[in-house]
Amino acid sequence: MVAEQAGLTYINVGDWVKQHELHSGYDEEHEALIIDEDKVVDALEDVVAAGGCLVDYHSCDFFPERWFDLVVVLQTDNTVLYERLERRGYPQAKITENVECEIMMVLLQEAHDSYDQNIVVPLPSNNPQEMESNVQRILQWIAAYKSQHGLS
Repeated sequence: MVAEQAGLTYINVGDWVKQHELHSGYDEEHEALIIDEDKVVDALEDVVAAGGCLVDYHSCDFFPERWFDLVVVLQTDNTVLYERLERRGYPQAKITENVECEIMMVLLQEAHDSYDQNIVVPLPSNNPQEMESNVQRILQWIAAYKSQHGLS
């Protein structure tokens, strides 16, 4: 939604991993591919280096800092997250791991450890109203960035 409205190239890293076989196997317990982070970075390098990309993934610490002007960490109440993942049919081990990561703020900490503090923005993502507000905030940020950098 954001990428389309802002005229950016949307990159869903999970889809890239599947389409370009950027993994090293399958994790039966979590029912998920085991991504090969080096292969992912190598495959995306030229695309992202061209600029104008929105990269969507649930982790960020392995991406080069030079790739991003903004890192948004969507945060969700643990109960809401649990129910979302349960509705998606995730295995219990994957649900537990995701909820524990949210409780410990692992992804936010990874972002803070990996990128300049000024570009890391946590946003709540518990309900449709917050999600829409997030879309508008990110679109406003993109518009301001393009204006400041003489981009159209």
